[in-house]
Amino acid sequence: MPESIPVDSVGLVTPQTHHFDQPLTLDCGRVLAQYDLIYETYGELNAAADNAILICHALSGDHHAAGYHSMDERKPGWWDSAIGPGKPIDTNRFFVVSLNNLGGCKGSTGPNTINPDTGKLWGPDFPIVTVRDWVESQARLANILGITQWAAVIGGSLGGMQVLQWAIDYPERLRHAVVIAAAPNLTAQNIAFNEVVRQALRSDPGFHEGRYAEHGVVPAHGLKIARMLGHITYLSDDAMRKKFGRELREGKISFGFDVEFQVESYLRYQGESFVDRFDANTYLLMTKALDYFDPAAAHGGDLSAALAHVQARFLVVSFTSDWRFAPERSREIVKALLDGDKPVSYAEVEAHHGHDAFLIPIPHYFDVFHSYMALIAQEVSP
Repeated sequence: MPESIPVDSVGLVTPQTHHFDQPLTLDCGRVLAQYDLIYETYGELNAAADNAILICHALSGDHHAAGYHSMDERKPGWWDSAIGPGKPIDTNRFFVVSLNNLGGCKGSTGPNTINPDTGKLWGPDFPIVTVRDWVESQARLANILGITQWAAVIGGSLGGMQVLQWAIDYPERLRHAVVIAAAPNLTAQNIAFNEVVRQALRSDPGFHEGRYAEHGVVPAHGLKIARMLGHITYLSDDAMRKKFGRELREGKISFGFDVEFQVESYLRYQGESFVDRFDANTYLLMTKALDYFDPAAAHGGDLSAALAHVQARFLVVSFTSDWRFAPERSREIVKALLDGDKPVSYAEVEAHHGHDAFLIPIPHYFDVFHSYMALIAQEVSP
């Protein structure tokens, strides 16, 4: 836990939940008659309501993006390095909204919440949701908060895909789109990784076709394997080599199958800690949302056509060692925008951290981020 709250932190924050009774028709054809969204806010909405920023989270993210829930919390929110006084997303200037998406497991309606029609947990009966569904629910939350137009919508990875969808679906409701370490769709290799993750979960004897909660168990083994595989894809070979090399825990080979290398120990720790903080059915839903995202599909694969009506200015950022969402995928977005004469800035950051680089305050990355956000800040009312 922190001995004291850092001066550049948003401090202690309390999540809020809004209940929606307006039915939401999903891409899959099913309807959520009612649902909850949990969210946090940082900073103050100005009188003109033109300084609002939306943060879209990645696969295992949630609403807790910055600050602390209590003085007993060991770590701050997942993007605390970027959100707070004097940070790129400066809460002295901006009103920041971060929510847990539908289908999540941290307080928004999802598999681990009660289905009002049955009085039981949704579990595997919760419908498949898409990035478009998330954007629609986020737009409804913006209405509740009195925000007709975002100064910017910002996200990394799966969050960046939501930013793209926002610019397409609600072009008049955001002035800037910040897309970090994202892609216009998943490659076959990425879909394959997601399928291995899903098989790891679904083949766990404790999965019980997604009804593990009814059996009082957790598919812990599947969750561990899924997280271990996912974590490998988030890091680069250089990052793993620099952090672990071939270092042995005991300094010698034991000629067995227990943990011998430090990297094995690290991955097992990541897997075990994930079991306590994430829901297997939510993991399945999030990977499917990733797989299905492809806004160009409705335009014969033409991304320029999909982006033809966007009005936002774009900042697109990629990282050289990100092999999961490689820089060339970001350049596809940039080219599609330029083909349509859309305003876009692009930065390719030299970094050895892999896909996780978007969460790390790398100096070049944060210099670019700071500069772009400062331009947005100049546009908002006092």
